[in-house]
Amino acid sequence: MANNSETPTPAPDNQEPKEQKGAAGPSPRLSRNLVHWLLLLGLAIVLVGLLNNSLDSAQQITISEFRKHIANKNIAKLVIREDGTIEGELVQTEGTMPGATNKFTLTYPREAIDSRFIDGLNTAMPDAEIKADKPNQLLLVLLSSILPWLLIFGFLWFFVFRQLRNAGGGGGMLGNFGRSRHRVTPKEHTNVTFADVAGIEEAKDEVMEIIEFLKMPKKFQRLGGRIPRGVLLVGQPGCGKTLLAKAIAGEADVPFFSISGSDFVEMFVGVGASRVRDLFKQAKESSPCIIFLDEIDAVGRRRGASFGGGGHDEREQTLNAILVEMDGFESNSQIIVIAATNRADVLDPALTRPGRFDRQVFVSLPDLQGRYEILKVHMKKIKLGPTVDIKRVARGTPMFSGAELAALVNEAALIATMAAKDFVEQEDLEEARDKVRWGRAKKSAYVDERDRKVTAYHEAGHALIQALEKDGDPLHKVSIIPRGPAGGATFSLPERDRMVYTKTYLLSMMRVMFGGRIAEDIFFNDISSGASSDIKQVTSLARNMVRDWGMTEAAGFIFYGDESNSEMFGLPGAREYSDKTAELLDAEIKQIVDSAYAQAQKIIVDNKAKVEAIAEALLKYETLSCDEVNAVIRGESLDRAAVADLLDAAEAATSAQVGTARPVTADPKPDLGDGPLPQPN
Repeated sequence: MANNSETPTPAPDNQEPKEQKGAAGPSPRLSRNLVHWLLLLGLAIVLVGLLNNSLDSAQQITISEFRKHIANKNIAKLVIREDGTIEGELVQTEGTMPGATNKFTLTYPREAIDSRFIDGLNTAMPDAEIKADKPNQLLLVLLSSILPWLLIFGFLWFFVFRQLRNAGGGGGMLGNFGRSRHRVTPKEHTNVTFADVAGIEEAKDEVMEIIEFLKMPKKFQRLGGRIPRGVLLVGQPGCGKTLLAKAIAGEADVPFFSISGSDFVEMFVGVGASRVRDLFKQAKESSPCIIFLDEIDAVGRRRGASFGGGGHDEREQTLNAILVEMDGFESNSQIIVIAATNRADVLDPALTRPGRFDRQVFVSLPDLQGRYEILKVHMKKIKLGPTVDIKRVARGTPMFSGAELAALVNEAALIATMAAKDFVEQEDLEEARDKVRWGRAKKSAYVDERDRKVTAYHEAGHALIQALEKDGDPLHKVSIIPRGPAGGATFSLPERDRMVYTKTYLLSMMRVMFGGRIAEDIFFNDISSGASSDIKQVTSLARNMVRDWGMTEAAGFIFYGDESNSEMFGLPGAREYSDKTAELLDAEIKQIVDSAYAQAQKIIVDNKAKVEAIAEALLKYETLSCDEVNAVIRGESLDRAAVADLLDAAEAATSAQVGTARPVTADPKPDLGDGPLPQPN
């Protein structure tokens, strides 16, 4: 017997097709398209009903016209309803126009319709067909009670049972909800290679053997070795974990399955585990390949460390599915699972044990050479001027991630474009760096003259000590242009990346931070809240020196910090030393701070005239470079236009274009008088 699901083979042109007994041809799959057939049928019924209504529309008449028809015996058929609606048909006569309707309807007073009214109509029109239409009350009750349940069962059938029948593979009974939402990048379109990744050379070397395994798996199987099943990339945001995973896929020339940890979890229970099974099923069909799980801490957090208090935890079920799937890999399975997170401390131990994520690759912030290589990669796409010094930009961006360096280069290109330049200059890169890290400069913001003066002396105190200190980082520039929440800023230019901090360097940093508050106190006989950020940094450094780093004799070579895990539960850490020891630590912290403050105060007092000269130059030029600060300290004058001169020249040029010179007026802002000091930083 022929299979009805297959299309019969057509006969040649010179032969007639043979009839097969019992075969009715390919039947339509109503079970798959039942809803579409029902919709089409309902639409056809509605169209036919509308057509009939348009062809057989009844004429609305008045009660007086109805009585006239009764008197003339022109009514052939009459239907009287309980709601007072009367529908009827007129007697067809020879003079009736073709196509004209003979139906009519009217609304009669409901209280006047009774048995006497119907008897009177029968008497007046004995030849007419008259009947009273009484609805079936039992039918209405049954419909009103059963119809809602029919709708509910129809909804369940469509969204659950139909999905259960049609779904397959990893979807399960959840259908498309249970299918993985990963993005697949075929090997033909994986165009990221190690040439696009810079600044993380150690991480690149560590994952090189994964590429060798995906290219030549027999090379490792020859000696019985097993490649790691999973690689966990750990690092701060923006360090290049995702880019490194793409480069691995590009170098190995294999498909790349990528999905975020949050894409596994949905509002329906069991969806996450179903999506995990579907993802690994498709990956096994496309092996060799790479599965990349971004932000795996969204589903891989340590189990049992929350106050959820029982019930069904969808996140834990998803994690269990990942663990089971990774255990299910065969020894020769050419599937590498790469996961990325910046919270490796919260991951479940079962996820990081050998056999699952065998190896952890730390993708750290780039060092000086790494930043230089990253900047070179991104600067290939823009036009650079002859004055650009990439090494200097790399020195001035300590603790910048790869993403921040990419944003810096892009911002510099935008700044140069807005200034109508032909290429990006060094000053554009400097401005872009400050904008990325500290925010846009508020050059048009109004600053009271008194506040501006306090800010200038505050930053002059910082700049002087930083310029004179030999144990700290060299000065880069100082500015009183508001940027972000700060009223001004003093920038350093580290000569190298520091892996450790010496006591001499830390004390030098503390003296620089004290310079702003001391300058305010000496020159204004008052202090402001503008040193709040300096105070926080000084306190943090002093506390670390005493409690964590053992840099005082009284505290000794003992760790007094807090290593408890209470913060995981939202509770403060428990103190593991006595009250007497706490008093000793507080005294040591205060002694370090007071000593550094006294040393910084002596530097400011001995160089009071130099601080004043730097402050006056800041008020005139707003921004000074390191060379200009050193020139002011030596007593030299700066040979460049002041900010006020530039503003006057710009206003004169604008007035000349308009054709009318505007008179120079005083500052329209009101004098605020004496009051609390501003908040420079």
